Amino acid sequence: MKSTKTRWRRLGWAGIEIECAGETLLIDYIQDTSQLAMIRTPNESFPASSNQGFTSVALLTHLHADHADPGALALALRSGAPIFRPVPATGSEADLALTQHAEKEFNKYMLATEVVGEWEEREVGPFRIFSAPAVDGFGDPQLSWIVECGGHRIIHAGDTLFHGFWWRIANKFGPFDIAFLPINAPVVDFPPLQPMSPLEAVMTPEQAAIAAHILKTRSVVAIHFGSMHKPPMYIETPHPVKRLSDQLNGVGIGIIFDEPGVWFGL
Repeated sequence: MKSTKTRWRRLGWAGIEIECAGETLLIDYIQDTSQLAMIRTPNESFPASSNQGFTSVALLTHLHADHADPGALALALRSGAPIFRPVPATGSEADLALTQHAEKEFNKYMLATEVVGEWEEREVGPFRIFSAPAVDGFGDPQLSWIVECGGHRIIHAGDTLFHGFWWRIANKFGPFDIAFLPINAPVVDFPPLQPMSPLEAVMTPEQAAIAAHILKTRSVVAIHFGSMHKPPMYIETPHPVKRLSDQLNGVGIGIIFDEPGVWFGL
């Protein structure tokens, strides 16, 4: 891949913006946190996209309210820009409880969504985009996304659990320049998910470090931490960033950390 100036920034929680060759891509971009009021804490900001009305493409790992915000995407994307997403959830009303708001909002805004399966490829402007398996902690469909642009390759893993696909992803796409990995390992007690499970619904920091090592990534950016912690409904694991950093140091992988909105070069 020919090297081109590429930069990225974290947009709060799991949101990421990548800029390459004058075009921008968004992953799990949200602005409206009203659906998260029961678990939201004021510990993290959610910067707006830098190219409002002209963003080229958006990716969604899944359709929970902390990862999918159709209203924000309607403002950020240029007319007709694609939104790549996993298949809809199916089942009973309780099974659809965590995805139905985003599904309704997508219908309201008439956005150009496209369902993408695992191991598929798309290309938009300077971005080559690949989907890979992920495992949602609540049983809803989820993907990880691999993006190539400007001679660089990143992976964004949404809020996945640890799973056995890491080796296949590494064999097909690795090594990576950056892995955006979730680390907050919450224990949740949501009304639609009863009886509740005492097990973590997202990777622990230690599991994220193991995934990073398997993926052969040069650096890790921690995502999905800090903004949600409201016991007893949503309990984030203690000190996730420090624990991740300690584990990554042990395997010689760097960690990149700053407040949301700060740009970094690739």
